[in-house]
Amino acid sequence: MKFAKIALLFVVVLMVCSAASKKSKSVYAFGFSASFTDTIVYCTEIQVLDSVHLDKNGFLPYRDHYSYQLKNYLEYQKGEKNRTCMIYFSNNQAKLSKERAKLLGKYKKDKTIKQEELKRAEFSFKKPED
Repeated sequence: MKFAKIALLFVVVLMVCSAASKKSKSVYAFGFSASFTDTIVYCTEIQVLDSVHLDKNGFLPYRDHYSYQLKNYLEYQKGEKNRTCMIYFSNNQAKLSKERAKLLGKYKKDKTIKQEELKRAEFSFKKPED
């Protein structure tokens, strides 16, 4: 009987550990920026966020910091003021890629709006300090 309890405890611990390892998937993200006073929208490439995991509710910790990184880059490096910046994130790269294509497709319909892609060599997200 004692052996059965220990074996059952071992199985439960193994299941908990394997569930925890499944949660630590890579997090992918891309940034998007638009302005009400400008006809250019900026979009970053999909990037892997280094050493970042979604919280228990599936949200990206410090997601506002990532948005501000993009906003600061556009203001100080490109001279683009008053931009609204957003970050899209997911554990599933294919799903995020579809979301990105859908978002850019909406802007592609309007011929007056120019799309500019920010390459990873040009801009990349950094993990915010805790």
